Amino acid sequence: MQGDAETSQTALMAGPELAVIVPTFNEVENVPRLVEALRRCLTDYSWEVIFVDDDSADETAQAVRVLGRTDARVRCLQRLRRRGLSSACVEGMLASTAPYLAIMDGDLQHDERLLPQMLDTLKKENVDIVIGSRYASGGTVGDWSDSRVSLSRFATRLSRMVVPAELTDPMSGFFMLRREAFAESMRRLSAIGFKLLVDLFASAPRPLRFREIPYQFRTRQAGASKLDSAVVWDYALLLLDKLVGHVVPVRFAAFTVVGLMGVAVHFAVLSSMFQWMHDSFTVSQATATGFAMTFNFWVNNEFTYSDSRLLGWRWVRGWLSFVAVCSVGALANVGVASYLFRWNSAWVPAALAGIVVSSVWNYFATSVFTWARPGRS
Repeated sequence: MQGDAETSQTALMAGPELAVIVPTFNEVENVPRLVEALRRCLTDYSWEVIFVDDDSADETAQAVRVLGRTDARVRCLQRLRRRGLSSACVEGMLASTAPYLAIMDGDLQHDERLLPQMLDTLKKENVDIVIGSRYASGGTVGDWSDSRVSLSRFATRLSRMVVPAELTDPMSGFFMLRREAFAESMRRLSAIGFKLLVDLFASAPRPLRFREIPYQFRTRQAGASKLDSAVVWDYALLLLDKLVGHVVPVRFAAFTVVGLMGVAVHFAVLSSMFQWMHDSFTVSQATATGFAMTFNFWVNNEFTYSDSRLLGWRWVRGWLSFVAVCSVGALANVGVASYLFRWNSAWVPAALAGIVVSSVWNYFATSVFTWARPGRS
């Protein structure tokens, strides 16, 4: 009798063998559906599901907590003031003790019925990761438009710079891996954007042994797609970080790209005012500087710092902070450019010199004051 009690107590204390990590943002309608689907397909396994929610406005996190009150396998990890699917997955995996870790979306487009096969494959075969593939024989992309298929295939071709050519679907967001494989790579991960699988393969200290299982990509059941221009930008940053991140911080590289776009804005305003409207050079340069500064803040907030994007009144405060900390650079910009213009009357070199001075200041000022976060590079 006592032995039975001890066995029962040990079983209650045992942790799950599989953790399903689901990053969410405004998926309140899909949460109960996904939990029920996991209950049906994982009846013979010890599992948990961790929803990592980026502070959804539709109270997705609260919906998860309600389910968790009656099912201890359902857990919620709510993140405040930061975004990003890859970083959410990393935090979810770190929050679990399970030896096997699955990643899938919360929109019901991934076929949860493959999870038992994935887990059995990891247990029985000498592989590090099992991937649900839309492009392996037998897999499909569902009802995707031709343009989305083309975009996915183009992204796949770009990924060949950092992942094995044999991998048919490096853009997949549906996979399962051993904790040991994750632990080997976790400190090398960029955790940028949405494509964690590419990040894992590119960050692994050794070639990952993988197996692909075909599946049919489903139609989203509720909510809205998260695919937008920021996803494309984040993917470009991920590849850039994997290729040159050990030499140049990727956020600095992104800031530089935005700065080059700001140069175009600067010269468009400057030439319009100085050459066409015949305003003084100093007034034209000052106005162009203001326009370029605002443009750079907006684009950097949307893309370079999309993981901690400022919204609402925080956007206004961020812009005021940006203007305040960059005012010294702006004054130096106008001062240097005006001095050089009076010295040799060449307005293009004078404007470029002013831009260089303000750009260096802007990068360091914004990284410290506007979008500051401990540990950010």
